[in-house]
Amino acid sequence: MVSSYMYGLGSRRSVIREIFEYAKVRGAEIGPENVFDFSIGNPNVPAPDCVREAIMELISEEDSTRIHGYTSAQGDLETRRVVAGSYKKHGLEISPDCIYMTVGAAASVTITASALYEEGDEFLTFAPYFTEYAVFVRTAGAELKVVPTTEGTFQIDPEALRERISAHTKGIIINSPNNPSGVVYSEESLHAMCAILEEKQKEFGHPIFLISDEPYREIVFDGKKVPCLLNYYDNTIICYSYSKALSLPGERIGYILVSEKIDGWREIYAAVCGAGRALGYVCAPSLMQKVIAKCEGSTSDISVYERNRDLLYNALVSYGFECVHPDGAFYLFMKSPSGDAYELYERAKKYELLLVPSDDFGVKGYVRIAYCVKTETIEKALPSFRKLMESYKEEK
Repeated sequence: MVSSYMYGLGSRRSVIREIFEYAKVRGAEIGPENVFDFSIGNPNVPAPDCVREAIMELISEEDSTRIHGYTSAQGDLETRRVVAGSYKKHGLEISPDCIYMTVGAAASVTITASALYEEGDEFLTFAPYFTEYAVFVRTAGAELKVVPTTEGTFQIDPEALRERISAHTKGIIINSPNNPSGVVYSEESLHAMCAILEEKQKEFGHPIFLISDEPYREIVFDGKKVPCLLNYYDNTIICYSYSKALSLPGERIGYILVSEKIDGWREIYAAVCGAGRALGYVCAPSLMQKVIAKCEGSTSDISVYERNRDLLYNALVSYGFECVHPDGAFYLFMKSPSGDAYELYERAKKYELLLVPSDDFGVKGYVRIAYCVKTETIEKALPSFRKLMESYKEEK
């Protein structure tokens, strides 16, 4: 009667969404201020002033059709020009004709996978990885294969990549700063990855695309830099969202950039346009496209996330938890003292701490803590984290 695959997706939420919904129910029972929900990457820092100013200016215009009507399917030309121009800081001259505006990064990755897929193709990604990659790739018709990273640091392991890449590999999805670990991949590991991709392209006689999912690229700490992979590898496609840097997750606005260095990039871009059409993305939200044209280059107050990271990380380590030090995004990966992520998740719930077990991220034995919450929430939650660790120590 219905697609069993789609029924499965609709009848079972992702583990993140399940916990997020549980938090609402539990909050109604005991008060939301007594539930410490670290489940979802919903930015708590306000959008910068330019967003509100741009919206107010735009909606006051008399020509409603220009603001709320359809744009070109690939996006408003002026917005694409602004986005293309933003890459000058990387020493690149980008044509607006290789920018495709999208309904956020999820749409960007889904469209890109569908545009590239041919029968028998597979895509790779590094663990831990954003859980929905498997959905995006499967929807395109392909298979997602997972490449392990270095234990403890979760940096790229070149030999693991070399072992798993095959003649069926169409592309690799990379996410740095990483959701869920907060790790920023080092320049050394990125160069090693690109060298392997170049080598394997020649060996297999076909292009292997690097799909760089970059919604967190501005959220980095301690002077870290996220390099522009367009300067590292020719066959690169950028998938971007303004959700995190501008605190606009619910507005669903982003883009795809198809590198002009790709041999036959216009064909790839046309396939992107075709995939967007086939998936029902007529055009990205018109108003938000025009907001982006006015606000590109601005960010929310990133320092709040760095302050939250320092507060949470230092406290957890002092209590005895083992954590991966996050250099970016707003997630912290904490190791389960028992080695079992779901055991830690269930135990933490007894202290009203809602943490996401790592199994669905492709790694066992950790939980993800999204610290994009009010600093006061973290301060209030710390005694519960201390009690959580004490419960383990009492068992020894």
